[in-house]
Amino acid sequence: MTAPIPIKLAPVLQRARGILNITASRAPKDITRLKDLHQQASYRAIFPKTTGTSVEAVIINTAGGVTGGDKFSTSITAYEKAQISITTQAAERIYRSADEKAGTIKTTLYAESSAQLYWLPQETILFDGARLERRFDVNLHRNAKFLMVEPLVFGRRDSGETLTTGLLDDLISIRIDGKRSYLDRIKLEGKINKMLNRAALGSKAGAMASIILIDLHAKSLLKSVRGLLPSNGGASLLTDTILVMRILSTDSYQMRSTLVPILNLLTDNAIPKNWRL
Repeated sequence: MTAPIPIKLAPVLQRARGILNITASRAPKDITRLKDLHQQASYRAIFPKTTGTSVEAVIINTAGGVTGGDKFSTSITAYEKAQISITTQAAERIYRSADEKAGTIKTTLYAESSAQLYWLPQETILFDGARLERRFDVNLHRNAKFLMVEPLVFGRRDSGETLTTGLLDDLISIRIDGKRSYLDRIKLEGKINKMLNRAALGSKAGAMASIILIDLHAKSLLKSVRGLLPSNGGASLLTDTILVMRILSTDSYQMRSTLVPILNLLTDNAIPKNWRL
């Protein structure tokens, strides 16, 4: 009898999961309080003490980063007149995928009437071979104030690490009173380094940041913002209440040096403490 041919099974890779849901509501004396908190698996949040009236949340990924097949989701709600600011403990690291699967990050944000919601995470670093699909769904009341920044770093050049290939599929969708007011998608797949070296695309940028401000007073800030932008950055008003900025930088240090003064201006010097470390 012929011996059976052994079957080689593909290794089952461990995948990280994380769920974080936070809601904040207005309490007496115009102070915002944490209302609900649900954290599961590799996502956690801490809430540093603040001297103001808002809630500051710091997201921690205990898995240490994101790789292929990982799934993370976050939902943040600022109820009527509440004020909440969200940042991350450190830069989020997107590591090489062992297969063709992408890591996924889904963020859903809500701000009700007269609420204020700041989404201000630190950098997302893409390592060589990283594969990331990221989705932002933002739902705002027309009187809400919303600010978001998304800094991306394409490899750590100072450490001799180059992002050569991978996938970045990044989509931001913002609705105001149920009507889509902003839609932006960035998709880079394959030889990302060569794409970013093109003058019309990245002009050899090592980092990029997008900033979106939705505020009744956005128009009055345009001139001041442009005064803080480098030559490879731009700012435009989509409407009198929607201000959009994009910045290209040679590295993460230069990008952060540019972002901090802009965020200080847009938050009235209420930038999260983690950004000042």
